Amino acid sequence: MFDKQQRKLKRSARLISVLSKYGFKDMLARMNGGNKQEDTSNSDEIISKGTVYERIRLALEELGPTFVKLGQSFSNREDLLPPELIQELQKLQDKVETVDMDVEEALESEFNISVKDYFLEIQKEPLATASIAQVYKAVLKDGSPVILKLRKPDVQSVIEDDLLLIKDIEKLISAYSEIGEKLNMKQAISTFEKSLLEEVSLTNERNNILQFRLNFKNNKETYVPNVYEEFSNNNILCMEFIDGIKVTDKSVLLANGIDPVKVSETGLRLFVSQILDYGFFHADPHAGNILVKKDGKIVFIDFGAVGKIQPNDKEILENLIVSFVAKNSHKIVRYLKKMAVSYEIPDERRFENDVDDILNFVHSSSLQDINVQVIINKMKDILKDNRLYMPDYFYLLFKGISLIEGVGRNINPDLDIVKSLHPYTKKIFTRKISPKNLLKTGMDRMMNFTDNVDEIPKELRSVLQKLDENKFTVSSEIKNIEKTNQLIKSSVVNLILAMILGANIIATSIVFTSESGPRIGELSLVAVLGFIFSILLVIILLLRVTRK
Repeated sequence: MFDKQQRKLKRSARLISVLSKYGFKDMLARMNGGNKQEDTSNSDEIISKGTVYERIRLALEELGPTFVKLGQSFSNREDLLPPELIQELQKLQDKVETVDMDVEEALESEFNISVKDYFLEIQKEPLATASIAQVYKAVLKDGSPVILKLRKPDVQSVIEDDLLLIKDIEKLISAYSEIGEKLNMKQAISTFEKSLLEEVSLTNERNNILQFRLNFKNNKETYVPNVYEEFSNNNILCMEFIDGIKVTDKSVLLANGIDPVKVSETGLRLFVSQILDYGFFHADPHAGNILVKKDGKIVFIDFGAVGKIQPNDKEILENLIVSFVAKNSHKIVRYLKKMAVSYEIPDERRFENDVDDILNFVHSSSLQDINVQVIINKMKDILKDNRLYMPDYFYLLFKGISLIEGVGRNINPDLDIVKSLHPYTKKIFTRKISPKNLLKTGMDRMMNFTDNVDEIPKELRSVLQKLDENKFTVSSEIKNIEKTNQLIKSSVVNLILAMILGANIIATSIVFTSESGPRIGELSLVAVLGFIFSILLVIILLLRVTRK
């Protein structure tokens, strides 16, 4: 505990030094209860360079990897930050230094083994270096080439200390101005913390790879690297080495007889499948994280960051995509509101008109004029203007779609991302009208209705009890009482017909899947009659509702 406090004090001193250096003295004074901090010797020189947003970027870069990742994670949050700051955050680059690491010693210490018994060779120099880990190439005893990913020493404690400081800064900003509270920065920081702690855990990355292998085990268009679990834990990840071609290396693809156009279409299709089929997608599909094997299979690598969509949200997302392809702005607005964590829409009509503008732009523009990043930016502007705060995965989707489309367009300028969604909309629609899904939907709604009845508030039950005991009286004057009575009677009849229609659809769906009873060809006679009866009820209801 004492050691942790010492580390935090040391990082706090570093933070104060850097913030002071880049001219944020007002913030420091607030942190210090209003007492001024002493100027650093070169602060005036640095303050004179660039805008406040440039100085924020420079300060984040100097504070190290955790703060750089914080800036990068906020670089696509146009709904939270001003455009000038977003532009600066998008320039953030990790300043990564290689750390001396004894791979053999680490393996023997972590797994209590003799390296010579399991490995033929381990390269001394890292193949790649990142802020969290370093990657080394090795060969197992059976000749299999592998990758050893080793977490850097003390990276966990450094990140945890930095996260504590970031939370302190958030509290400071919220106390210093209304901006932090208005932008819900506390929630955004909490999301960043969860994402970063998952990324720093190699056990989490191993589990992500295993999940992807399970999801795509029968897919012939992609390959997910194998994990050697006997040499993997939270500090070391051992996985299959993929000898692949960089996805954007068009000349090498052609030299190996691989069609870049097919690669672009397959890569996009696989990413859409990750989202819509499994709700579990690669959160950073840039060109460096996508390889192509000699047999043409697409390989996604680096699974430290993934997006996860809950089943309920996945269904809403499916409906949203179907509505987008169908150019139905009203339903798009409806599903965006259902998906949002919170919203305060000042003008519903304007909101729908803004969505209409995007749909008209997409469906009226030629393929060459459609830039997905432009569409995404327009969508982000709409969300910001209408104060819709979406779940975390929604922004990861924006980022992922933008990256994968950029990779695809690099090798295939005619790549059509909207066209790639059509097969999925047909698949979604077919599934939704299937008897099995109709039956499930009907049962779910019936259960929800039952649950809602069980959850009637005590106050309402009290009212019902008074009604039953003839103790409840209402004094009011109703104009046009006869018309009102007629309207109530008509509504009750319509409600009864609708309930009969719903029950008939459920019953017909059950009979439809049954193989017993009289049949007309391959269809159940009872199901056909039930279907005809449903159509008649729909017609009757439409006539009653539309009649003056």
